[in-house]
Amino acid sequence: MDSTTEDRGPLLLISGEKDHTVPWAITHASYKKQARNTHHVTEIVEMPGRGHSLTIDNGWREVCGTALTFIQRFAHP
Repeated sequence: MDSTTEDRGPLLLISGEKDHTVPWAITHASYKKQARNTHHVTEIVEMPGRGHSLTIDNGWREVCGTALTFIQRFAHP
């Protein structure tokens, strides 16, 4: 994927603090690559105490709330 394309919208990468499947180092490397895009925002969040199954484990509402807050910043009615 071209990380500098203008076609990409805002991007939020969410990582679980205890994720051993896709650890922080991998997510952060993806963030650094995508952050080169000067056309759109790229952000990263680490969810404390969370593993890999962010949206299907207990506490999924917090993860979804984080994503929704991000989306609401850029959604236009």
